[in-house]
Amino acid sequence: MAALMSRKGLRGSGRYAHRAPEGPKAPSKYDSIPIQEVWEEYHRSSSEDIRNYLMEKFLPLVRYNAERIHQKLPDEVDIEDLMQAGTFGLKDAVDAFDLERKVKFETYCAPRIRGAILDELRSMDWVPRLVRHRTARFEAVRQQIEMETGENPTDTEVANRVGLEGEEFDKLKRDGTPVSVRSLTQRCFSGENGKDVREIDVIRDESQSNPLTEMARRDLKEFVTKGLNRAERLIVVLYYYENMTMKEIGATLALSESRVSQMHSSILLRLKAQMQHRMRELEPDSDE
Repeated sequence: MAALMSRKGLRGSGRYAHRAPEGPKAPSKYDSIPIQEVWEEYHRSSSEDIRNYLMEKFLPLVRYNAERIHQKLPDEVDIEDLMQAGTFGLKDAVDAFDLERKVKFETYCAPRIRGAILDELRSMDWVPRLVRHRTARFEAVRQQIEMETGENPTDTEVANRVGLEGEEFDKLKRDGTPVSVRSLTQRCFSGENGKDVREIDVIRDESQSNPLTEMARRDLKEFVTKGLNRAERLIVVLYYYENMTMKEIGATLALSESRVSQMHSSILLRLKAQMQHRMRELEPDSDE
């Protein structure tokens, strides 16, 4: 079970992973014995050899149930992980099977296998079951209103229908927002020479600045503020680079807001005239 719990990330294989062909099973001395007699002998002796034989014989049931559950899950979930959990359910079914119930083992073990798989999926879900239940109710109400009106329901309509208001409704709506988890080591696409490119290799680092962009910003700042006095330069820098309001700039420079606005308009007119005058300097050279 440790292999399932750790999951070693998401293996990148997904739903369409290549599966190694299963080789032919080695013949067993129990193959020629009726299955009823095999079960009776297992209950008498609790033989480990017989238990292994039964596990191998009914192992295809694990794959069958795992594949049915896997069809409703995201591609990132590895079916081999589901089969590992289902194998423990099969083992419990073999140990607990009662011949006196007159029930076929295939019928008896299927719920055990599915239950083991679902229990493991729940244990890997970080969202509490109560939250899942509340969000399912929220979504059901939203869909019901949409079917009745033919339009997307508003938050007010949903809130009135579920009987919640204010922060409690906001929390329910927030909990119902779908969240997905991706592995940074899973395959993103195939690169050169068939080498896989992972998610972590293509994620943009927002914390790092582009040196060329920073150089361009600095040159533009120097060009724009060239020829301005100290107050005018501060107005340009604080307004366009520090995102301060006219009122905040006025408080910083001990000027009224209207005066700052007037100086700002004057600066723009002068810069526009300066840009038009120096437009030729900004055009690329055409030596060819």
